[in-house]
Amino acid sequence: MKILSGFSRILTGIVFIFSGFVKAVDPLGSTYKFTDYFYAFNLPSLEVMSLPLALVLSAFELLVGISILTGYRIRLGAWALTLFMALFTVLTFYLALANPVTDCGCFGDAIIMTNWQTFFKNLILLPFVTVIFLRRNKILPVYRDYQEWTYLALFTILILSLQVYSLRHLPLLDFRPYHIGTYIPDKMTVPEGMPHDEYQAFLYYEKDGNVEEFTEDDFPWDDSTWTFIDTKHVLVSKGYEPPIHDFTIADQEGFDLTDMILSDQEYTMLLVSNNLAKADPEVLMKANDLALYCSSRNCSFYCISSSSRDEVEEISASLGLVYEIYTTDEITLKTIIRSNPGLMLLKNGVVLNKWHANDLPEFQNPDEQFLANALNQERKSKERNLVFFMSVSLLFIFLLIRYLRPTR
Repeated sequence: MKILSGFSRILTGIVFIFSGFVKAVDPLGSTYKFTDYFYAFNLPSLEVMSLPLALVLSAFELLVGISILTGYRIRLGAWALTLFMALFTVLTFYLALANPVTDCGCFGDAIIMTNWQTFFKNLILLPFVTVIFLRRNKILPVYRDYQEWTYLALFTILILSLQVYSLRHLPLLDFRPYHIGTYIPDKMTVPEGMPHDEYQAFLYYEKDGNVEEFTEDDFPWDDSTWTFIDTKHVLVSKGYEPPIHDFTIADQEGFDLTDMILSDQEYTMLLVSNNLAKADPEVLMKANDLALYCSSRNCSFYCISSSSRDEVEEISASLGLVYEIYTTDEITLKTIIRSNPGLMLLKNGVVLNKWHANDLPEFQNPDEQFLANALNQERKSKERNLVFFMSVSLLFIFLLIRYLRPTR
């Protein structure tokens, strides 16, 4: 039983820490997911709660995972874990049946799971959670009460710091298909041999005042007295969906510029704003300098947004924007970059770099500096992530060895 109890704590603790961490490094992703659920349940007035709920959920999961794994305040952690799992198992079962939003978001963009997969994941965890709850009083305390509360408070400060950093800058880890180094056209294609979507066509014909439904196989083609009414196509088998399947850029007249931009052999700057009305006007005006810089070099500059044509014209005129604003789907824009606005550097369809609104570059050197800045920041980002993961791994190895004490 001691071995089972220890294994249950390790498994459940790691799952909760991972779930909370991927939400903490990308709080806007969880915010968008809460917003999707509020609109799916016809509760748009609760949208203002999306960000606070995203922050609370990630912090809660991290603290519960740390408590279960290390033994800090284990009795309180076991109660919180059990109540959380009981609530969310019922909730995910309902979501699996109703399917208001296809991606549950429980592991952010790191691991995409359907509602049914999430429900079965919860069912798998429940026996281990039960073991932890039943054995909670047999797990020896690590430190005195005030010491354990102190350590949990320090963990809370670290979690809040990570969340604030991820809101004011781009996430430390980018799990989305537009991460630095991505060749976008490759992510838009269906590999050879992968299944495509299959649809069933239903035909609606009228005869003698009655409308009947047919398929192409059972329609009486030799009877010309039927009058065609309508056709509907129903998806019967979902095929392979490429990671990027909704990336299009069009001008205000509807002309598609996607291929031209992705095949541009020179540098392309994309200023990305999912909603111009909510974007920082100072940043939009600051982008004028970047647009003028690009026009004086062999570089293209585009602003892409989901705002309506009237909004675009009004905001452009009021702020004196010197660049054109093109149209892209709002969800795509939110996926591209976690900033409104944000900046993405492309060359021949490859994502070279991305910047948060708080970190927009100020290029003063010749255009060769574009690539130098992009690659240098990518290198630093990889080194920073490597150091971070090594530090976290060493920390938890130490915690496991030192604090995963045997039970009575």
